[in-house]
Amino acid sequence: MELLKSSIKFDLVNQQLRSALSNDVSEAVGMVPIVKLNRLSELCQQHDFYLKLESCNPGGSIKEKNAVYLIKDAEKRGLLTPGGTIVESSSGNFGIGLAMIGAARGYRVVIVVDAKTAPPMRRMLEAYGAELVDVPLSAADANGSMQVARMQKAKEVASQISGAWYPCQHQNPRNTDAHEAFTAPEIEAAFGGAPDVIVIGVSTAGQLGGISRYFKQHYPKTRIVGVDVAGSVVFGTPPHPYKMTGLGLSFVPPNFDPKVLDAAYSVNDRLAFSVCHVLARKEGLLLGGSTGAIVAAALAYGIKMSSRQRIVLLNPDRGDRYLETVYNRTWLREQGINLLQEPELTETIKSLAPVPQQIFMPA
Repeated sequence: MELLKSSIKFDLVNQQLRSALSNDVSEAVGMVPIVKLNRLSELCQQHDFYLKLESCNPGGSIKEKNAVYLIKDAEKRGLLTPGGTIVESSSGNFGIGLAMIGAARGYRVVIVVDAKTAPPMRRMLEAYGAELVDVPLSAADANGSMQVARMQKAKEVASQISGAWYPCQHQNPRNTDAHEAFTAPEIEAAFGGAPDVIVIGVSTAGQLGGISRYFKQHYPKTRIVGVDVAGSVVFGTPPHPYKMTGLGLSFVPPNFDPKVLDAAYSVNDRLAFSVCHVLARKEGLLLGGSTGAIVAAALAYGIKMSSRQRIVLLNPDRGDRYLETVYNRTWLREQGINLLQEPELTETIKSLAPVPQQIFMPA
């Protein structure tokens, strides 16, 4: 396993450091810009906040790293053979990554979506040639989550297709390896070592697991802050419906290890989406809703630090796929979400408290 990770890291990271020329789109993933936040808030003057723009990957999200790594890993292990089929449950970004890489490598791709999958996500998946299988809204759990129902359907679909490979990002232990091989070394190279703090959205815990493992081993003083959406159960907080996609689960993913966290934040839709709008207007960055949550949590965490810190934030995806939701004021009004304005926005960030350790890391 270690040899495989070293090989993939060499193939996919070091090659990008040597040359800007790529043999196919899978080699173009990674090495994205890292941009300092300056005008978003007065809080940006207290520390150096750097946003790693994973939205600049070819398909617009960090999940392409998982797709490249897991597909190449499956090929090496004989789980995915020429002309094979990839089946996955996804609300958008990982499915798009699989469809993109699958198209470049000649695979049939079947993505299980649900009634909540936004039209832009569906159109992007279909544009890459993916086949969509829908799970009805009636399959949602008590809090409106479709994740478990989608995963069950994906497993069923894969079992009916000869030679199909179902990566199951939510439960695949190799899901973390992509970020240990890709993302963590990129941060290290950019900073000539390690930043003081790295702020990461939890999601399936792939990013959190891989990055924290790398930095805890090589730079144990670097603090890791995890972020989730309010209503998700990952941190042990009460479940309730939420509108955000990209963050939030109705179960705790196997790859989540609370012991790697120095702090955890749960951010509601209203605060996250409000920060997104300010990022676009004041920093020129049109990014996904989960980025708003990550930025809000990073600013709140920075308030607690007395000395100046270098803080890296992972931006998971672009905002153009959310023009009909997060950036649509009619949709926001229909959901009862009133965007925060200054000075209320800054005051809300200042009052954002971390999830108590005894909740996200019970004894």
